[in-house]
Amino acid sequence: MVDASTSIFMVAGNRLLRETLTRMLKKKGDFTVVGVSPSVPGISATIVTSGAEVVIVDGVTARLSECSLISEVLALDPQVKVVLIDMDNDPSVFLECVGAGALGYVLKDASAAEVVSAVRAVSEGQAVCPAELCLCLFRAVKEKRRHLPSAQVKLEFGLTRRQQQLVPLIVQGLTNKEIASHLNISEQTVKNHIHSILRRTGATDRLQVTDLTRVWGAFQ
Repeated sequence: MVDASTSIFMVAGNRLLRETLTRMLKKKGDFTVVGVSPSVPGISATIVTSGAEVVIVDGVTARLSECSLISEVLALDPQVKVVLIDMDNDPSVFLECVGAGALGYVLKDASAAEVVSAVRAVSEGQAVCPAELCLCLFRAVKEKRRHLPSAQVKLEFGLTRRQQQLVPLIVQGLTNKEIASHLNISEQTVKNHIHSILRRTGATDRLQVTDLTRVWGAFQ
């Protein structure tokens, strides 16, 4: 029989919180806890090696790492889904975490049932946002879009098919050499395409290409 449970890795500084959540999740038939740890050096690699599909990060860890833990994990494995729990009702913190790639954000006063529901929803490909913070998210996306030239608010930015293939590889942080190998083209061809992508999107570097595609992704 195939195990259809979702693998969970938890990173929390508070031992009581780790133990409580672990017991709670283990009682659910659709979760398997594959790792529990405070935030320590090398934890991102440990998380990815564990094969976790969902990572739960507590508010203290998220704030101390300034959301870099989220970015590090997703850089190693973009398929991992991150849920933040025990979080502040602070728009700036919320937006920073969402910008880093978190898909779930659960406030401090959430019930055990709400935490489980959030983890389950994120594992199924949904996003979880506190109702009281939805408005600031919409406003932030609207503000970013307002600063984008109309030609850039297109899914493809007028790119060729090959250039469209390059964009997700750029977002993943691959080098020109790695992209060339992935697409079976020369490194010089990759450089030429990236130059064209920067020109067409109005981006000044690869990071801005990533930001532009993520902003547009919010409208899909």
